[in-house]
Amino acid sequence: MLFKPELNETAKAAGERVARVASRARRRTVSITITLLILGGLGYIAWTAMQQKQAANRNGRPDLPVPVLAAMPRIQDMPVYLDGVGSVRALNNVLVRSQVDGKLIAVNFTEGQDVKKGDVLGEIDPVLYKATLDQAVAKKAQDEAQLANQRLDLARYQQLSASNAGSKQQADTQRALVAQTEALVNSDQAAIDNAQAMLGYTKVIAPLSGRAGLRQVDQGNIIHAADVTGLVIITQLQPIAVQFSLPQQQIVRVNAASAKGALTVDVFGNDGITVVDSGKLTGIDNQVDPTTGTLKLKAEFPNANFQLWPGQFVNVRLKVETLAHAVVVPTSAVQRGPAGTFSYVIGDGDIVTAKPVVVTQQNETDAVIASGLSASDRVVTTGFANLSDGAKVIVGKDDQTPSADLAPRKKRSSRDVPSKDSQAKVGQAKDGQGERRGKRGERGQGEGDQKGQTGPAPGGEPTAGATKSQP
Repeated sequence: MLFKPELNETAKAAGERVARVASRARRRTVSITITLLILGGLGYIAWTAMQQKQAANRNGRPDLPVPVLAAMPRIQDMPVYLDGVGSVRALNNVLVRSQVDGKLIAVNFTEGQDVKKGDVLGEIDPVLYKATLDQAVAKKAQDEAQLANQRLDLARYQQLSASNAGSKQQADTQRALVAQTEALVNSDQAAIDNAQAMLGYTKVIAPLSGRAGLRQVDQGNIIHAADVTGLVIITQLQPIAVQFSLPQQQIVRVNAASAKGALTVDVFGNDGITVVDSGKLTGIDNQVDPTTGTLKLKAEFPNANFQLWPGQFVNVRLKVETLAHAVVVPTSAVQRGPAGTFSYVIGDGDIVTAKPVVVTQQNETDAVIASGLSASDRVVTTGFANLSDGAKVIVGKDDQTPSADLAPRKKRSSRDVPSKDSQAKVGQAKDGQGERRGKRGERGQGEGDQKGQTGPAPGGEPTAGATKSQP
């Protein structure tokens, strides 16, 4: 068997090339792995440093005092209120209707007018009712004349009967006839009174003082006593009532307070802060509403300026008692934690201490402290973000309280704020541009002078440079 030396050499060269390629691939893999390990180590070191820096920023420097605002507790009498929601109702609301039938010949009020009790609101045609009264008066006169004649006859019969010249039976009969006629006269008087009342009903009278609503019937219409709509509705606005509800858990407290005397009720305006009117509690319902679990109460208000209107929803508060010599602090001084309410008290060396407190009553501005604070303590009211038990504080003044911006300010990044180096570079660039412009101006001026000396080209127009060089 014969071997070709050329084939052996080719195979050997191919093997060497494959070995070189594999060696380069191994070296590349090792270098990539080492590079990735170095980058990962550097990234871990940078991430650890950043976390430590953020933690230091969050914790703050313990040696720096925390700026806060403080206040002293006040000793004062503090009223205790129960808040509720209610609606305004007219103390009296009357639908004025006619009591007789007839034609409405006059309307003596305007819509929305304040009327007084006894004012004539409308008039009904009285012709028929006046005629009925005249008939009753005439009938009574007729019966009275007949009664007078019968009384004379009775006197005669009694005289005849006493002298035995007449029958006693006839005298007794005449006496009964006189009594019958007297009863008839009394009936005529009752008919007169009825006719006078019907005639008086032709004038529609206001039964109470109040404000007239919208007119339900126009002048000239026939109205009846059985009409449902009536003539007008009068609503009494002064005084006025407010009906409101309180939770059933406050029944005992309200009853105990009302037993001591009249309770004061305040009504708030639309802003929920301003007290628009004050009145007295006039009634407590005798049962709890089972659907809502609330108790209805009624209060009466003078409503001097008509600030309350029937149907209006209002917020009310009922004063049930007054806490005498109570410790009062701003509501912001009371903080809440896992163990309950507490306050930061500033001690010696402006070091704050968290003290647990018991709050009896609290509203939007003040809180009544039952225990935990004294009148000599200073409590923190603002600046709780970086505050902790045992921290040192610096107490500012009330006039240093930051005011809120009317509108949010535009956020500026570091790229928007030019640095000193960039400002210097911009200034150098501007100076370089100015120098180049000055050089270009000098070169242009020199060229113009040269052109002015040589003169314009023959047959051509003068150039700008030549024009400028001329005096």
